[in-house]
Amino acid sequence: MGYSLLSTSAFFRAIFFAFYVLWILPELALAKHTRFTRHYKFDIKLQNVTRLCQTKSIVTVNGQFPGPRIIAREGDRLVIKVVNHVQNNITIHWHGVRQMRTGWADGPAYITQCPIQTGQSYVYNFTVTGQRGTLFWHAHISWLRATVYGSLVILPKQHEHYPFPQPSKEVPIIFGEWWKADTETIINQAQLTGLAPNLSDAYTINGQPGPLYNCSAKDAFKLKVKPGKTYLLRLINAALNSELFFSIANHTLTVVEADAVYVKPFKTNIVLITPGQTTNVLLRTKSKAPNATFLIAARPYATGPATFDNTTATGLLEYEKTSITNTKNKNRKLPLLKPVLPKFNDTNFATNFNKKIRSLANAKFPANVPKTVDRRFFFTIGLGLSPCSQNQTCQGSNNTRLAASINNVSFVQPNIALLQAHFFKQSNGVYTTDFPANPPFKFNYTGNPPSNIMIKSGTKVMVLPFNATVELVLQDTSIIGAESHPLHLHGFNFFVVGQGIGNFNPNKDPSKFNLVDPAERNTVGVPSGGWTAIRFLADNPGVWFMHCHLEVHTSWGLKMAWVVQDGKRRNQKLQPPPSDLPKC
Repeated sequence: MGYSLLSTSAFFRAIFFAFYVLWILPELALAKHTRFTRHYKFDIKLQNVTRLCQTKSIVTVNGQFPGPRIIAREGDRLVIKVVNHVQNNITIHWHGVRQMRTGWADGPAYITQCPIQTGQSYVYNFTVTGQRGTLFWHAHISWLRATVYGSLVILPKQHEHYPFPQPSKEVPIIFGEWWKADTETIINQAQLTGLAPNLSDAYTINGQPGPLYNCSAKDAFKLKVKPGKTYLLRLINAALNSELFFSIANHTLTVVEADAVYVKPFKTNIVLITPGQTTNVLLRTKSKAPNATFLIAARPYATGPATFDNTTATGLLEYEKTSITNTKNKNRKLPLLKPVLPKFNDTNFATNFNKKIRSLANAKFPANVPKTVDRRFFFTIGLGLSPCSQNQTCQGSNNTRLAASINNVSFVQPNIALLQAHFFKQSNGVYTTDFPANPPFKFNYTGNPPSNIMIKSGTKVMVLPFNATVELVLQDTSIIGAESHPLHLHGFNFFVVGQGIGNFNPNKDPSKFNLVDPAERNTVGVPSGGWTAIRFLADNPGVWFMHCHLEVHTSWGLKMAWVVQDGKRRNQKLQPPPSDLPKC
């Protein structure tokens, strides 16, 4: 009898232990790396907003300008329902999010999805995998991202720390552009005439132009700080058409991250940030509150032949005062100190600044740059002319219009989303797979342009096998005029292994490539009259847009798409489309 009871007791202990192993331990392991599903709702609606003494109705998310901040941790799932209450079609792009096998949630209209039509909704459902830092979201159809944008902050996993001093506060700073006129009307008129669109009327910092503009004295972003503190400024360039210099008077900034990738920290008084890029900087305030207010300023870096909005957005850095200093300075106006910014076309500064951005490349945050290359491509980018349709009268010579191209192909937007056509194997009549791997003809790309500057057009893609390692050289051209181009690749981070001024030399330049700690980015500026070489691993199946993030150039056709085929394993294949995928 005793033996029987002992056996029964041992049996139940064994059962309990098995339950513990199978149930409790996995729960503890999961708790260590807790992943949350975070739900947001975006109501696309019109909102009256007043800037520069003029009120206009703009497209917004939830009536906010800039739009609401999205906050998640690395590994979290985001479920964001977008409901369209306006007359415009809409899509939202989660800029810089890799969208591993979830291309249906990427957002560019007619590339990965048909737009969300009036009265319709779509749920963007994706997981943030292996990324942490500052990104942003914006509309990705026509010019609606002029007002539809906001920050996307990805914090490290729970109990993980930044590889730099912990800030006492984090502040998103989003740069934008403001037009008094309706931006959809502006781009539509430009497309009809074939000429460049009208310029913006102001730049903005967190939606505010600042006191340097007429009728804008009170419309200024104010950053209130305490002495002896460290602030993390999450800089985002959401402007449509302008690269920007940024500075805070009499303060040094430490760059610690670019495009949601930690970098080797370096100090600077000025940051260059192109549309589509994000840069995290540490601001260490002075040990004692100075008797001054400091101007925060952003103004354009412009290299092209066209006119540009040569104005400056400003904000104010103000130190919180103690009761003693408040009593002393009660009736005294503090002096306003201003930063010194580079000249608008200071390419030397731009080149030197970009050279300083290097990956951490350590054991925890390695730079996994491909050391060998399966596929090499050489793409020329720039401007040119294309003929207007027979029933259209354009204002260029011989009825031509301004156009932009990659390898002399100006991208024509399809009527069906490329990803849909690819997934269902219905590409016939939607796109062709003959995008040129090299320019159709050679010339002195940064010298005198060829006599024929007409551009061809088509909906062409480049197909890549799964897990191919890719090297792509992007070469600016001087046709119409050399110009810096911020190129953005969806679905991937890439490594900037080389940059230079002039024509790329395939015999000499590759030997100078940085394969140790190159910058890892999703958007890179191709220098005016120069070239940039990037490498990436095609480990994300789907259709991925690549385009200039100057919206005017995208409108003119400076864009293309990569089709990355499925791998053999189940986790290497594009997921099927969601049931609520919008229809064209």
